[in-house]
Amino acid sequence: MDALGYLAERGAQLEPYLEAALPPAGEEPSALHSAMRHLLFPGGKRLRPGLCFAACEAVGAAPAAALPAAAAVELLHTYSLVHDDLPCMDDDDERRGRPTVHVAYGEAVAVLAGDALQALAFAVLARAGDAAAVAELAGAAGSRELVGGQTLDLAFAAAPSSDASAIEGIHRMKSAALIAASIGLGARLGGAGAALHGRLVACGLELGVAFQIADDLLDAHADGACSLVRALGEPAARARAEALLAGVLARLADLGARAEPLRELARYAVRRDR
Repeated sequence: MDALGYLAERGAQLEPYLEAALPPAGEEPSALHSAMRHLLFPGGKRLRPGLCFAACEAVGAAPAAALPAAAAVELLHTYSLVHDDLPCMDDDDERRGRPTVHVAYGEAVAVLAGDALQALAFAVLARAGDAAAVAELAGAAGSRELVGGQTLDLAFAAAPSSDASAIEGIHRMKSAALIAASIGLGARLGGAGAALHGRLVACGLELGVAFQIADDLLDAHADGACSLVRALGEPAARARAEALLAGVLARLADLGARAEPLRELARYAVRRDR
């Protein structure tokens, strides 16, 4: 199975769903609605929605059952990128080969566009009629996970250290929590029981940390403060990512062929070259 082919196939299911969820760019306030679309269309590889679909399949359901969750995690992820790029955060001028939202629309509109994308994520997920799913995503997005991780990342940049455990803890909050929620929500909407859902969420946490290490390996020249590559060196960081991936694959071993898309996406997330 080809991971990029799978992402393209599932992305073709997701795009019209996302398009229908977003207000038209020309609807007032048009600047806000256009800004919401700026980073979402065209998007990236849609890895988190892909993991959501693949987890749904891994527990024996049709991927379409995961559509509300897949759209919600992509909306939430996009909001986080819009806010991460702001001058008060990472202060990036370019994202996905185009100007960041605050560069294109101004800082105030970028903040509001991120706020609106976050709210829309929960509105879309609520269509699934599963309050526990909404709570799961809210937990991943909140102060104990994604937003808290961003806060700790900013503090770490101001006072860096080589504490690998602290760095990995930040990765678990800032990066891994949403990846774990993507997998967990796909499994939940696919009808997984509590034990299987918990196991797949644990997979997502391990995969999310490995994914962030892979990102840091690709950007090793950037000299980011909160990076296991900087703390451990490239060989040890790569070995840690591979060890985490091995744990993920072991947790998925007994799910048979139906989990092969999830396994292949996990391999791709850790071993990609871009």
